Amino acid sequence: MASSPQRQLAKPAKLLETSQCPDGREVFDTLPGEPFRSSPEVGDQAMRSKAICFLLIAFFAAHGENSTAQQPGDAAGVRSAVSLRSGITIPAVWEYSQPLITPEDREKNPSRAQKDPTVVFHDGKWHVFMTVKLPGRSAIEHCSFARWEDANRSERTLLDVSSSDYYCAPQVFFFEPHRKWYLVYQMGVPGQKKMWVAYSTTSNIEDPHSWTRAKPMLDGGRDDPRIVGGLDYWIICDEERAYLFFTSLNGKMWRMWTTLEDFPRGFDHCEVALTGKIFEASHTYRLKNTGKYLTIVEQDEGRRYFKAFVADRLDGPWEAIADSSDHPFASWRNVRAAKGVAPWTDNISHGELIRDGSDQSMTVDPQDLQFIYQGMLEAHKSGKNYGQFQWRIGLLTPANNNDN
Repeated sequence: MASSPQRQLAKPAKLLETSQCPDGREVFDTLPGEPFRSSPEVGDQAMRSKAICFLLIAFFAAHGENSTAQQPGDAAGVRSAVSLRSGITIPAVWEYSQPLITPEDREKNPSRAQKDPTVVFHDGKWHVFMTVKLPGRSAIEHCSFARWEDANRSERTLLDVSSSDYYCAPQVFFFEPHRKWYLVYQMGVPGQKKMWVAYSTTSNIEDPHSWTRAKPMLDGGRDDPRIVGGLDYWIICDEERAYLFFTSLNGKMWRMWTTLEDFPRGFDHCEVALTGKIFEASHTYRLKNTGKYLTIVEQDEGRRYFKAFVADRLDGPWEAIADSSDHPFASWRNVRAAKGVAPWTDNISHGELIRDGSDQSMTVDPQDLQFIYQGMLEAHKSGKNYGQFQWRIGLLTPANNNDN
């Protein structure tokens, strides 16, 4: 594995149509902020839609790009998506590490999956916050370590930020105007069909017990300006505004904003920022020294992979630079196991680029791309619903050009 860097106006509630996902999840965006009636972790409740799901799965198997069996890491014929205008060169080939963080079969709160990682490097340590799938619920877990090789041996702590059975998909960053760490995540409200865009704060990221209890950034109430509920919420700031991006599993990425002075309140202007064949887990970054912004977003074509888009500003239009599994940001077609690593994934799902810093600008160095993600083999999904998938966390690094 390559060495890791050591661096530092309210709108009325609106009903939306029901959509079905190939992975067996049933998506209901009803009231803004209302979670899925069948959440990602309660796939058994989607049984009444099983026939539709089976038809979708069959369609993808018969007609999807992955119908021509290509082994994980077989990168033959994949070109590097190079664009001088984009400010970024996408690796022709990525290599993945061995699984770095795996489910723990512990006596108390045994985990089934480790997923949705968010990571910062601070004071000589990596801090990873991630969704952990526990019996009957989903929560957020933290671990820290100096070297990635020690990640799976590091102590894990469940964050005591909510009494909900569903709080997950975190994003961590240091908000400089407040001199505080923020953790942003989605949270199902106990006893209500609502989903908060929730947040917690701390002044000491080293202490996982110091995070405040969940508060709503958006609460799913009558005055919530979200047009759709959405999921996988993401904050990024420029010099004047804080932007909130999220996806709605129907080919749309949404954008809202507030002023830096009003953050974490005041989000408004809910609008579609991007449409296309996209699914979930959109993450947006500032590209260092380029004047450009990068969004990576997950697509589901049976196997999961990431597309990429660039923009000149956060409130502007997005241009695709890697928009298919043939020409992806990261997919089974341009990812392979690193030397000495046994193949363990052909899904590149809900991941985050390693940042050049930890603040609200979400800056990445386009010359030093590394990507932490959740993965698993497609074959291991057979006979299981989404909540039973045993996701593990690994790291992608660009392959050495001399090895291609």
